[in-house]
Amino acid sequence: MVLDEIHWTIISHIMPIVEIFIIGYCFYYFAKPFMEISSEYPLSSYALCKGKNKKWTCCVGVTYILTMLILYEIPIHFSIFMAYSIGVFVSFLVMCQIERRNYEQKIFIAVTFFSLRWFTSAMAEILYDNLYDFILNTNYMRTHPNMSFALYIIVCLLYLILEFLFTIIGIRYILKNYAHKAAKMQKKELVILIVPSLMGVVGYELIWCYRNFYISELKKIPEIYDILSLIYYVVAIIMMVVVIVLYQGIKTGQEEKLQDELLAAQIDNIREHIEQVENLYQGIRCIRHDMTNHIITLERLYAGNKQKEAIAYSTELKAVLSEVTGNINSGNPVTDVILQEMQRKADKKKIRFEIDFHYPINSNINVFDISVILNNALQNALEYTSKSETAYISIISYCRNNAYMIEISNCFTGTLQWNTESGLPITSKDQIDYYGQSHGYGLLNIQKVAQKYLGDIVVDLKDDVFYLSILLMMET
Repeated sequence: MVLDEIHWTIISHIMPIVEIFIIGYCFYYFAKPFMEISSEYPLSSYALCKGKNKKWTCCVGVTYILTMLILYEIPIHFSIFMAYSIGVFVSFLVMCQIERRNYEQKIFIAVTFFSLRWFTSAMAEILYDNLYDFILNTNYMRTHPNMSFALYIIVCLLYLILEFLFTIIGIRYILKNYAHKAAKMQKKELVILIVPSLMGVVGYELIWCYRNFYISELKKIPEIYDILSLIYYVVAIIMMVVVIVLYQGIKTGQEEKLQDELLAAQIDNIREHIEQVENLYQGIRCIRHDMTNHIITLERLYAGNKQKEAIAYSTELKAVLSEVTGNINSGNPVTDVILQEMQRKADKKKIRFEIDFHYPINSNINVFDISVILNNALQNALEYTSKSETAYISIISYCRNNAYMIEISNCFTGTLQWNTESGLPITSKDQIDYYGQSHGYGLLNIQKVAQKYLGDIVVDLKDDVFYLSILLMMET
């Protein structure tokens, strides 16, 4: 008899410990996708950033497990609600320490997981209680009382499995519908997203108080009560997901609107460049109109043996021609104008501008698309080139069979933030949304152009040099 009591005691202690480990893993699983961006590490690639943060994100789950184990073992009495609140709060502080940004989103993670944990464990416990009572009151169990301990173990394992499955399923639905995990959350958004969770927890507390009252006073819970409770918990989880879906839908609509606005801005830039090209040709026509007079003047100077005057006149004529036409010949007047403008900006900032760019003549690649690439890429380079005596920007292009490559590099010192959805760095110069958040639309637009031609882009940061490689496939 004493041995049986020891076995019951051991299982009753092992079960909550195993449950703590399960919930700790679920917390890590939930927080991981939101914690893959960090501005704290000067990393050279998105993959390295992702891997390093994944390693540190494990601390969220480990902290939760250790906190709950300590609270479970210390002699001070804590209510279950208070104990889990402390565990989630300590893990929240760890999240804030790992990634010191977007604190509102971390509050959302903590509150949502806290609520979800109560709903799923309550669902599992209702099923556990009813199943255990049903089997315990069967004729077989009445005639085999020695099987009570085995039944207890089986039902406990079933409870843990159900709790894990319910929690993981809830988390997966939330993660699947929460598309913009890298987006900065504002306070208003936080309130909207956590209200269903908080209201759900209040409802949970009321339901559980009445359930405990039925157990203590009536020794039995009406079946309809447990059925209604299950329905409430399922609906509470669904409401959490629905609010997230609606929120993300609004967010996506804002993103699309901003991209449309950015595209309109790009079109305006191209129109401006076309006007500059027209001005360029107007200047060339003026010079061509006066070219006969210039040639006659030079002939007379040489005929009169006025070599110094002729050289001075020709030098001045070259300067005028260079000012009008520029010294860049990329193969297309639109790209010429863009590169000349960027070169002027670079010279103003005392940045060496190295150009070996050639437009792919007689190809299916549209000059408008090349203009989008050059504008976005070179604006980024001008914005983020480190200020030093050796500062430079380099742009080269070349063809390999039907592959057209553009490679842009510039000096860069600092760190990068990476967007987990796109795998591209976020730049502060890119489009800023209504909430003041940068989205990195410049690189996204470059990537869209590359993908239009069955290509893509590669971004890397190595030895304080930022590299952007763009591949476009030409029709053969």
